[in-house]
Amino acid sequence: MDFNKVIFTLFLIFGAMVVHENVKMVSAQKFCPQFCYGERAYMTCPYTGDQHLSPPCNCCMASTGCVIYKADGTPICTAT
Repeated sequence: MDFNKVIFTLFLIFGAMVVHENVKMVSAQKFCPQFCYGERAYMTCPYTGDQHLSPPCNCCMASTGCVIYKADGTPICTAT
């Protein structure tokens, strides 16, 4: 019977650790709205210089510091 109590206690401790780690991961995630800028043409990022990259739907989905532009060079948004 004591063996069952030890196993149960270890199970509770392990479960609490897993739940605690999941709570940390959820709070660190970024919420991104699901919409696309229709007029987006290209993107530049600090780590690629002036190289034109294929842009994601919106700045929330881009790396920090990246800027999405229209075809005429007008910036649409900057990722934070």
